[in-house]
Amino acid sequence: MFRSIRRACSAAIVTGILSGIISWAPRAAWAQTQHQPDASAIQRGAQQFQQSCAFCHGPDATGARGPDLIRSALVAHDVNGNLIGPVIHNGRPDKGMPPLPLNDDQIKDVAAFLHDRAQQALASASLPKIYALAKLLTGNAEVGRAYFDGPGGCTQCHSVSGDLKGIAGRYAPLDLEARMMYPRRGRQKTVTVTLASGEKISGKLEYQDEFTVALRDSNGWYRPYALSSVKVDVHDPLAAHRELLEKITQNDFHNLFAYLETLK
Repeated sequence: MFRSIRRACSAAIVTGILSGIISWAPRAAWAQTQHQPDASAIQRGAQQFQQSCAFCHGPDATGARGPDLIRSALVAHDVNGNLIGPVIHNGRPDKGMPPLPLNDDQIKDVAAFLHDRAQQALASASLPKIYALAKLLTGNAEVGRAYFDGPGGCTQCHSVSGDLKGIAGRYAPLDLEARMMYPRRGRQKTVTVTLASGEKISGKLEYQDEFTVALRDSNGWYRPYALSSVKVDVHDPLAAHRELLEKITQNDFHNLFAYLETLK
């Protein structure tokens, strides 16, 4: 009985987590958002994963009856279970997914295991062979072109005759998927601080919390300010990518990828 319930929940989790989102493993997202979990958390997560998830996802999380979690966007952007947890706790009734009775600590451990598996996969020299183009190329290039030119809003920042020219020839398929939503590092947030006098000071955003903002100006000086005494305007060059992540569907992403693969 319990095995049947566990299998049903595991299958539903696959549907709930992956439905309506894209599937890839953005290396930069992990590097920027993940704290390194301890080995014991990963080990506990691996054990919990085997009990609750491996039946559908496979013991290494690369998929079996259910989809591959290594390339899940939700997993990639999750931090310590903050995105995975609500899905597991609440379920997705519209997708036939019931809640899974894991506590917060168990969810954090599972998240640690999944992040560790994804990072191992990205670091593996055999990854390009595992994720060959034939496995990734499941979308429709023409539909992807229409999405690129239209509702995707991609042309606001990119050009197929400019920065994207020949992109499919410059990157391996899996690496191209990772770069589609998260360009490599170097696109740091910038901030403009307006003082009470009206003077504006701009630079790279170094720190921000509910009380303080700090920037590094063009001369390399570190400048902290109390938020209560200044006006702050933060520019995030990846904002459009983050917004797209919230609305793009799995089909749209794979169609878009198929289109970019035509740009040799």
